[in-house]
Amino acid sequence: MLGCGGGGVGLRYRLTLATGLVECLCFAGVVFGWASLVFVLKTDGYFTDLCVNVTTGPNSTVETDCSGQDEQFSLVFTVTSFMNNFLTLPNGFIFDRFGTMATRLLGICLYTTGTLMVAFSSSALSMLLFPALSFIAVGGILFLITNIQVGNLFGSHRSTIITLYNGAFDSSSAVFLIIKVMYEGGVSLRSSFLILSVCSVIHLLRTFFLMPNTHIPYPLPEGFTYGVNPGKSNSFNVEEVEKTRETGMTSEGEGPAETDDMPLQPDDVQQSEDSGKVDSFRSCVQSWFFLWHLVWLSVMQLRHYLFIGTLNPMLNRLADNNSALVSQYTNAFAFTQLCGVLCAPWNGLIMDRHKGKPLAPGETDKEADLRSSALSLFLTSLQCLLFSICASSPLLPLQYLTFILQVLNRSFLYGGNAAFISIAFPGVHFGKLYGLVMSLSAVVSLLQYPCFALVKGALGGDPFYVSGSYKHTVTR
Repeated sequence: MLGCGGGGVGLRYRLTLATGLVECLCFAGVVFGWASLVFVLKTDGYFTDLCVNVTTGPNSTVETDCSGQDEQFSLVFTVTSFMNNFLTLPNGFIFDRFGTMATRLLGICLYTTGTLMVAFSSSALSMLLFPALSFIAVGGILFLITNIQVGNLFGSHRSTIITLYNGAFDSSSAVFLIIKVMYEGGVSLRSSFLILSVCSVIHLLRTFFLMPNTHIPYPLPEGFTYGVNPGKSNSFNVEEVEKTRETGMTSEGEGPAETDDMPLQPDDVQQSEDSGKVDSFRSCVQSWFFLWHLVWLSVMQLRHYLFIGTLNPMLNRLADNNSALVSQYTNAFAFTQLCGVLCAPWNGLIMDRHKGKPLAPGETDKEADLRSSALSLFLTSLQCLLFSICASSPLLPLQYLTFILQVLNRSFLYGGNAAFISIAFPGVHFGKLYGLVMSLSAVVSLLQYPCFALVKGALGGDPFYVSGSYKHTVTR
């Protein structure tokens, strides 16, 4: 049950859960508030050298064409989103091989470096945005990866907590809205990012006191503890417990040896009882489950990235370049992102709805989990279809509904992705499989830049046909 464990152990579990939620909500996915940050960067003159004066109309009216500036901002977001996902593969290997502490220290270094680079950038150093935003993105995804395992502390609420953390990751994009509002109130961009840099001290304290050195196992051993415990020796070692369990199973002829040079985790030992072996990493990657899940994630993720990356120029087009109206809709979009942390647990509750109920005859726990996830996957696809229909409309007021559907679908998409991988495949491969699916989907996400160039060029700024193609893809 939630908050299991007695005394100080139960308190530590709950503190880990609460501080992890704050970390994901305030830091992990801030780069996806890109539309709000672009508004500030344009005001500060980033990439203004790409704006040119053009003569239009019969009266030879001189207008400023900043399509080159828009393309450069889109390229920054394309590179950032690509690095965010593509580097999840090596990050997953680092997490599986070296554990939580090493992974988090790497993430903290990257995140702090990125925020400092933005703080000391300027319109003359606009190119610093490319490495800076990429460092922030990669550091943020490392925070998420190391926090997903916190769900293992709470048994039957595991999927709900995984989706809650992913929803908090989505909602953290509202941090750039806060920076935008503070900027309009007189707080400089440099000051805001220096504050984010100083907050790295909080990440360090949480790493040492409220997170394990290695991993949180599932199922959770009785009396499991972690972190620095002053005045008391903490000799609990996850790997030793896993090895002991595995040795015991093997001696009874019920468990396999290690596969892929990785130690078995407790949930894999349970699978050993059912299947006699743990699937190798290679067999997981070659399975139809993995391949179709990759296609499912890649198509919808590309749709979301294209929408976020082109939101500012799209709003400018629909609002006839009325900056006050664009700011209003940009704020509305950012505010809706805050609801991600509220929407995501619904998906977890859908996936956990069978917990505590008796299994059907001959059905295993894993099969029950997979059956329960089918409704989640269907609803996520339906949401993306509705979101794409609204996004392709040229009606500006309808974009409020688009924003709501976008945050709902994005929360279901990423929370469901992490939860499904944890259900469908052995836990010993979670970091690698999660990293691989995100990395491969990142390659597909690179298509967003040529799509943006197509919209700005041949389509004259009208994304209707690009959005319509996504409706067709999702429907199929």
